[in-house]
Amino acid sequence: MTPVPAPAPAQEWAAETAYLPPYTDPAQQQQQQQPQQPAAPEGWFRDEVTPVPAPAPAQEWAAETAYLPPYTDPAQQQPQPQQPAAPDGWFRDEIQAPAPAQDWSHEAPAEQTAYLPPQAAAETPAPAPAEVPVPGLPEVPEEEPEYSPPTLGGNTVRAVDPALARAEGRSPIIDPGPQSAILTAVLGVLLAAAAALGQYALLLPLVALQGLTAAGWFRLNGMWPARQGIALAFAGAVVADVAVLAVDDAYRPGAIIGTLGAWVLLTLVLQLRSHADPDERMYGLMATVASAALAIVCAGYLAADTAAVTVGAAAVAVTVFARALPLPTQASVGVSLAAACGAGIAVGGLTDIGVGGALLGLAAGVCALIGLRVAAYDYPSKFVHMTAGVALPLAAAAPAVYLIGRVVG
Repeated sequence: MTPVPAPAPAQEWAAETAYLPPYTDPAQQQQQQQPQQPAAPEGWFRDEVTPVPAPAPAQEWAAETAYLPPYTDPAQQQPQPQQPAAPDGWFRDEIQAPAPAQDWSHEAPAEQTAYLPPQAAAETPAPAPAEVPVPGLPEVPEEEPEYSPPTLGGNTVRAVDPALARAEGRSPIIDPGPQSAILTAVLGVLLAAAAALGQYALLLPLVALQGLTAAGWFRLNGMWPARQGIALAFAGAVVADVAVLAVDDAYRPGAIIGTLGAWVLLTLVLQLRSHADPDERMYGLMATVASAALAIVCAGYLAADTAAVTVGAAAVAVTVFARALPLPTQASVGVSLAAACGAGIAVGGLTDIGVGGALLGLAAGVCALIGLRVAAYDYPSKFVHMTAGVALPLAAAAPAVYLIGRVVG
């Protein structure tokens, strides 16, 4: 037989069973069945004050339940409404309508709502209601921008004015006005007086006319600054003047045409060497050729007879001045042409042209009106009026002065 060990003392037995769960009778466990509690009740990680049952009088019981969570009576625990972690639309950019004020003192304690975000949408103003058109009421049209006045240096914003004028059924044509008419008249009188003195005296006002023509044409086409193109056109005009003075009277028209052909070829070569876009190169080519052609054609005053230059320049000066008078368009054109004929007759009587000055004056007046029309096209700026508006009437009349002067002379 194996000897049975003697029972251990009470202290040793308590030490061996200190970490074992307490013993419960199965009969008593069935009578005291309780609902299963979660491992961690709701609010375990909140700063709530949970009632703790009084410890057992025995020290062994306290030691055995030291690592267990606190006990909560199910009868005292009341179901509480579940609060959302954040209200709907909390992380959205839209404006939420403020919720009605509620008295939270009777529904949930302050500890349960301590970590909920505040209602910040109540301080945000509500958006203004959209305007709804009322049927039966006429719509108020928006105000259209007014035309801006011409400027001396040009303004790129005013590029929309011609399109706006066409859309409204109005003409984008603006005549140069009396200021440029006075300058044209002064330059015409200078040409007439200088022609009476001789060809070399005619060079000074003629060079000024060619410079204004080259600069004004580029700005009239919306190309500014265009220093290279202006310099190229002006250089062609100077070369044409020199060529006309260097040859005899019979070869002067050929000198002008030859210079014009050479300058067209030179302009084409320079544009082909450009690294700009194809459309921009085409615009530059056309503007440079037209500007050089007009400036070179002005050399026709040197090729024409001096008496014809005097009559033609005087007729252009009178025509432009009469066109600037505040009269209706048809009446203004008629008065201008009549004044051109009268100036041709008057100045022609002072020269050897005589009565033929009426035809010369009429032709010069028609060309001057065409030049004014071109300078007034497409809502130009004041800079265009002071350059192209001054030069184009005289430049357009140069071929007529040469041709009609050969007929009546």
